[in-house]
Amino acid sequence: MKKSIASTLICVTVLFAQAVYAKKPVIGVAEFNNTATGTYWWGHGVGWELSGMLTNELAGTRKFSVVERAKLEPVLREQNLAKSGRVAKGTGAKVGRLTGAQYLVLATVSAFERNTQRTGGGFSFKGISIGGKKDEAYIAVDLRVVDTTTGAIDFARTVEARSGGMGLNLGLFKGGFGGRLANEKRTPAGKAIRAVVAEISDYLACAMVDQGGCMEEFDAKERKRKSSLKNKIKLD
Repeated sequence: MKKSIASTLICVTVLFAQAVYAKKPVIGVAEFNNTATGTYWWGHGVGWELSGMLTNELAGTRKFSVVERAKLEPVLREQNLAKSGRVAKGTGAKVGRLTGAQYLVLATVSAFERNTQRTGGGFSFKGISIGGKKDEAYIAVDLRVVDTTTGAIDFARTVEARSGGMGLNLGLFKGGFGGRLANEKRTPAGKAIRAVVAEISDYLACAMVDQGGCMEEFDAKERKRKSSLKNKIKLD
């Protein structure tokens, strides 16, 4: 009798876990693209680094079932091959079918600005220059979430982030490990990148899962962004 009750409880627990899992949007993050000028930190592999950062953020929310890059990247390569015309029509890889992803996140860095201002107090000693500076960074990412079954864009938004602070400018460059962005870990540019990735994750969790009142904050940011753009337009 006790074994029967225990077995029933286990089955109920498993079914409940499966039901909860099934409700989570299954999502994959494609390689980031870049169309912005002045992105000195951009280079080979950075697009996938940003994809990995966003994947981690989304997984951390526990609101999505996230497709790993190891499963997603080969499929996207196959799709690019299909688009090139080097495979028979209709035989190209399907993201939804091969990875199980319901949605694919497409992100493009569309703007990046860095403003460095000298604040004085600098000095030089044995070839090493040290001077105070104020460093600020701004980044904007154009975001689209595509339904892999229909190809429709279900969500679209431009997400922005800014970062700034006082720091020391060292006249020596020191390399690091952990990808091309490793050297930006503590710079305003690096902080802005981290901030925009976190903002994207928060937006997707709100728009795709939580919905309701949380969208008010993001809609207010969008209105402010569009208003700022209009104010920069000068008509003769």
